[in-house]
Amino acid sequence: MAFLELHNIKKAYYLDKQAFPVLKGIDLQFEQGEFVSILGESGGGKSTLMNIIGGVDRNFSGEVLIKGTPLDHKQEKQLDDYRRSMVGYIYQSYNLISHLTVLDNVLVALDMTALSREERRKRALKLLDQVSLSDQAHKHPNHLSGGQKQRVAIARALASDPQIIIADEPTGALDSQNTQEVLTLLDQIAKDGKLVIAVTHSQEVADHGTRVVHLADGKIDGDERLRPAYDLPKDPTVVKSQQLPAMASYRMSFKHLMYNFWRNSLIMLGTAIGIFAVLLFSGLGNGINGYIQNQINSLTNPRSITVFKNPTGKHLTQDQIQSSLMQNLSADPQSMMIDSGALRRLGKVDGVASVQKGNIISGYRLSYKKLQQSGTTLTTWNKSVTSSSIKHGHRPGSNEIVLTKQQASQLTDAKNYRKIIGKPVNISFKWVNSKGDPVAINGTVKVAGLSEGASAQTTVSYGTMQRMLRDSGAVTSPNFVAVSASSLSDVQKVDNRINNLKNAKGERMFGAITVGSILKTVNTYVHLASTILAAIAGISLLVSALMIIVTMYMSVSERTKEIGILRALGERKKDIRRLFTSESIFIGLFSAVLALVIVIVVTVILNHTLYGMIKYNIVQITAGNVIFAFAVAVVISFIAALLPARRAARLNPIDALAAD
Repeated sequence: MAFLELHNIKKAYYLDKQAFPVLKGIDLQFEQGEFVSILGESGGGKSTLMNIIGGVDRNFSGEVLIKGTPLDHKQEKQLDDYRRSMVGYIYQSYNLISHLTVLDNVLVALDMTALSREERRKRALKLLDQVSLSDQAHKHPNHLSGGQKQRVAIARALASDPQIIIADEPTGALDSQNTQEVLTLLDQIAKDGKLVIAVTHSQEVADHGTRVVHLADGKIDGDERLRPAYDLPKDPTVVKSQQLPAMASYRMSFKHLMYNFWRNSLIMLGTAIGIFAVLLFSGLGNGINGYIQNQINSLTNPRSITVFKNPTGKHLTQDQIQSSLMQNLSADPQSMMIDSGALRRLGKVDGVASVQKGNIISGYRLSYKKLQQSGTTLTTWNKSVTSSSIKHGHRPGSNEIVLTKQQASQLTDAKNYRKIIGKPVNISFKWVNSKGDPVAINGTVKVAGLSEGASAQTTVSYGTMQRMLRDSGAVTSPNFVAVSASSLSDVQKVDNRINNLKNAKGERMFGAITVGSILKTVNTYVHLASTILAAIAGISLLVSALMIIVTMYMSVSERTKEIGILRALGERKKDIRRLFTSESIFIGLFSAVLALVIVIVVTVILNHTLYGMIKYNIVQITAGNVIFAFAVAVVISFIAALLPARRAARLNPIDALAAD
């Protein structure tokens, strides 16, 4: 039984609907150990026949058998396995991959074997030594002569230990000395028990083999045996083939990226700028949220919950509670009074550590010497306020008041406003008595301290407020309560329980406001703003994606022949797709790394510049932000490469190999 058999092979090319026959019924048999020369003039069908034998041409009629088993050219997976395990190609134009070194050009075939990484390297170096190129292993093909390139191609063809070596015009571009060296190598390959089939139009080359098959006008018109086939070796080498591992594709993609690194650097820079902007705005959002929280928590106790009476009996939002409070304080102060029974119920709420009564007054007037100043809200000191809100002086004690910096400046002067501390000021406001009639409240209190900032407020002690109300015959009932939660984690739960307290009529009794709720609202707005800014910055990522798509399409066009080489070596469509998608992902990862470096530098500069003014690092990049940025970079680059990679995988190996 012959090793390789061809039965009635026919092939025609079509122009429009007109057929142009190239092979007109080829019947041949080949044995291992033969060095067969297919001799004929150009256009006679030699290369077409070799493509059919090599498994890269699928569109023909007839049958190809290996050891008596038909090779189904319609089964792409079977053809990939066949090319990977059985065929080694030597091309007239060498078809070396330019961005790989000589060693890597040989290893690319060995990557599809079951050998270990060290075994593959040893075998590649051994093969290069056999073709006298071990000293050129780390050079790129453009640094080699034509004869050296052809010997690299021979080493690559032998790398996976194929049983069939197809040499298409292997000496066509070589001088006489290199031609003799290549023919000697091919003869040695046949002596090792391989089937060597060389396509040539040179009679001198044909005479060097063991057999000459003459092909003319698509038919066999001569088959001459020059010498017997070589005996098969007793202990032939066996290298088991396997599908290309994903890691091999990643390594090759990385090498190509490094080979053309500077060409891709602009794309990486463009993508990095988009990722940098997203990171920076996310970091600014984090920093602003943190700064606001820090400022509010420094002025108010985060465990404190401010509770007001709910005059509507319905569920109220934070904004509705505050709006209702201000309206009722002016129009109907008595409606906001909290009785002792309600206070006891508050004290029994699960998670409440303490209940502190308080009063808040809408509208008051201050006078110092001959100067006067009106205020909108006067409140009693309670646990929701922290001493850190007082920038000068101390918290109010008996018959004392804390003013805002603005009030002190208006009652004195802008430069010497602090001199009012310790001085008595008159305060007056209107309240109601037990009958609901208006009562004028007047008193003198000493300035204990000054508060500053957005949360600055005018406060007196609860005892001072009670004394002033009693002395004027006004109602002394509290109109708000400062509730302290047992722990910070219980604040929201306690807030919900207080809001859900109901009276006998099923009406809600209270409305509660927490610092956490205020922070949540503020943070929501800040987060929304930073997200919008990040999204706007993300538009540049779309532009980067388009740049990657264009680059990948250009890369497919430039590497068309390389794709054909890899497919001829046995790589699957899946491997080709992965080759391009992984390179695009590398571009995305490099871009993300560059963006991270830029944002770190900018963050350090911004935080250092602004820290002196606000005493806070305003840009805060979290690990989550970094992970998100890298994920976005990878996803965008992967999606951008899908269409170009799909186009590359669908290229016809024959057309790809014929590309310039």
